[in-house]
Amino acid sequence: KDFRESRYDEIQNAQLLKNNNEPIKTELEKYFTKDGKPNENMIAEDEMFDGFSYIFSTKKLSIEEIMNLYFHDKDIVEKAFQSLKGIVKVRPVRHWLYNRVISHVFICYLSYLLLSLLKLSLKEINMSPIIALRELDSLYKVYLKDQRKGFQLTKTVALTKIQEKILKTIDKKLLSNCT
Repeated sequence: KDFRESRYDEIQNAQLLKNNNEPIKTELEKYFTKDGKPNENMIAEDEMFDGFSYIFSTKKLSIEEIMNLYFHDKDIVEKAFQSLKGIVKVRPVRHWLYNRVISHVFICYLSYLLLSLLKLSLKEINMSPIIALRELDSLYKVYLKDQRKGFQLTKTVALTKIQEKILKTIDKKLLSNCT
């Protein structure tokens, strides 16, 4: 519907430009006859496929397998981008040098890999990695050192039960390092 309405708006604006003998976008020319009137047949022909997508595969798969892969994988990819933009906070690349772009993409990939591994680890407690990271956000350690007396103290701020549960699930060694 949105695409169709957008096309009508473009054609209507192009009609006004044509009436004033101004140039229009070349891709809109097909929607007009030689005398400058809207070509209803061409508009109807293009409308016929509005809202449809074409999916093809180079593998020999059944239609059901292709559709299942498309909808399942599309969801995974969309969630990956959502994670990269959200919790990983990927922003537009401001690098132009090849090595810097490659490095940026690698860091994004690595971030998503770590997020996926965290998701896998948290599966047994049924918690998303985003919720876990938000819970762990307030976790920190205090390091105190008195150089004159050679005294040092490391103390983790008291863990909440949820933080304890997350650290136990990810790796029990993490929990022992926090006490």
